[in-house]
Amino acid sequence: MKRSFPGLLGLAVAASLATASLLPDRVAAQEPIRVGELNSYKAIPAFLEPYKKGWELAVEEINAAGGVVGRKLEVVSRDDNASPGDAVRVAEELVSREKVALLTGGFLSHVGLAVASFANQQKVVFIASEPLTDKLVWESGNPYTFRLRASTYMQVSMLVEEAVKLGKKRWALVYPNYEYGQSAVASFKALMQARQPGVEFVAEQAPPLGKIEAGAVTQAIADAKPDAIFNVTFGPDLQKFVREGTTRGIFNGVTVFSLLGGEPEYLDPLKDEAPVGWYVTGYPWDQIKTPEHDKFLAAYRARWNDYPRLGSVVGYAALKSVAAAIAKAGSPETEKVRAAMAGLEVDTPFGRVTYRALDHQSTMGAYVGRTAVKDGRGVMVDWRYEPGEKHLPPDDEVRKRRPQ
Repeated sequence: MKRSFPGLLGLAVAASLATASLLPDRVAAQEPIRVGELNSYKAIPAFLEPYKKGWELAVEEINAAGGVVGRKLEVVSRDDNASPGDAVRVAEELVSREKVALLTGGFLSHVGLAVASFANQQKVVFIASEPLTDKLVWESGNPYTFRLRASTYMQVSMLVEEAVKLGKKRWALVYPNYEYGQSAVASFKALMQARQPGVEFVAEQAPPLGKIEAGAVTQAIADAKPDAIFNVTFGPDLQKFVREGTTRGIFNGVTVFSLLGGEPEYLDPLKDEAPVGWYVTGYPWDQIKTPEHDKFLAAYRARWNDYPRLGSVVGYAALKSVAAAIAKAGSPETEKVRAAMAGLEVDTPFGRVTYRALDHQSTMGAYVGRTAVKDGRGVMVDWRYEPGEKHLPPDDEVRKRRPQ
C-alpha cells in the first residue's frame, strides 16, 4: 500500500525554498568588493610603476588575511592618460560599467580635481592618493573626496621652516606651470612672506610640465642673481634642470630648496649627477628604522625583489585606507564608507595616520633632509620625519578656505 507523508514533504519543500531564497545574499557576500583605481601610468612611470606594486602588495595582504567584511578586494585599474577629460570618462566607466564600490588613485593635481568633481556629482567616495594641490581638500573640497599624501601646503611648510633659518632674501622660483606647481609656489610665497618680511622673489620660471627648456630657464635664473632657489620641477624636467644648472654653475653659492627632490623616483635617474646639499622632502627608504617601515620593507622586497620608492608607500597606504574604511563602515555601501572616512585611522609604513573630519586631509607626514651622493647615487642625509598635523594651518583658516 502506497503511503504519503504530507507533513514531512511540506517541511522539506519549505526548507528548500528558504535555502534558495538565501542564495543570492550568500553569493553577494562571497563576491569580491570591486575598487576602481585610475592613474597616469603611461605618463609618469617612474612614480606609478612602484605605486602599482605597492597597492598590489596591500591587496594581496588584505585578501590573504580574509579580505574585508568577509569579502576579497578586487582592484579594477585604468590609465587616465594624464588628462582630466579622460580621467572623468574612465571614472564613469568604472562606476557605471564595472560597478566599483569606490574610487582611488590619481597623480597629477588637475586630473585629481576633475575626478574629485565627478565623485561629488555622482556621490561616490574618492580616496585621492597622490594629487597634492591644496584645492583638493580646501577650495574645491567636497563630502566625497579624501586625500592621503601631505599636500603642497604641508610639504612647503616643512621646507619653509628650514628656509627662514637661513634668512635668504632674494629667491628664484622654478615650477611646472599647472595646478600642482602653481599651488606649491602660492603656498611658498605666502608662508615666506608671513615668516620673513622683506623677502623678494626676483625670478619666476614656469615651463610647461614635461617641456622645460633648461638652458633658457637656468640663464634667466643666473641673470636674476638670487640668494636661493625654490624648485618644484620633478621627473625628467628636474633631471634636465639639475644637469643644465650644474653645467652653468648657477647652484654655486646658491641655496636650493626642492619639493619632492629627495624622492628616489627622481634622484635615482641622476645617479652620481644628483645635486649635493639641496634641502628636500623625500624618502630615505634604506635608512628608516621603525617597526612599521621594517615590516613593509621586508614584505616589499620579498614580493618584488626590489626596493620601494615613495610611490610604493603611497600605493600601499592607499589600499590599506580603502580596506580600513570598508571595515569600519561594515559595508562597501557609499554613505557608510563616506561616514567611516571621517576620522579614520590607518596604519601605514610611515606610522598611523588619521583622515581629518574637518577637511578630509590625512595626517601623513614627509621626510625632510638634504641631498648627497653616496656610492654613485643620490641619497638623503640629515633627515627627519615631519608629522603632517604639525604643518597644517589653524582650523579656522581651513574652514574659511573650504566651502563644504
